[in-house]
Amino acid sequence: MSNIAMPQPIARVLALPAVDYAVRLALASHFLISGITKLLDFPGAMAEVAGLGLQPADLLGGAVIVTQLGGSFLFLTRRYCWLGAGILAGFTVVATVLAHPFWMFGVPDRGHQIATFFEHVAIVGGLAMAALFVNGRSVRS
Repeated sequence: MSNIAMPQPIARVLALPAVDYAVRLALASHFLISGITKLLDFPGAMAEVAGLGLQPADLLGGAVIVTQLGGSFLFLTRRYCWLGAGILAGFTVVATVLAHPFWMFGVPDRGHQIATFFEHVAIVGGLAMAALFVNGRSVRS
């Protein structure tokens, strides 16, 4: 297998100082928006948690907000990016299994649930890749 060199214009864009932060912000945006929305509408956050069959909804709703916002802020730092990525990835795995159990759905809903489940798997992969690159790891051949 041969390595194909990255085109110089792409390499220059990726080397810009703020690109790594912008990419991490894009990955964290879902968690930031969700956490802020839940913070501003705590009764809605509790209803969402209760809708998954989890109790106590107030305590778990608060934990979700802290996890989403705290994990996002850590992920946006260089020093603790790995920790934020781990927190957000763990949260995503648990939330995805609870909210999108595609194996429990029949047709026609199963297709949508499968797609959503694996979109969340891709987010977990993106969080891991971002943490690897921020901490100086590169793709190996």
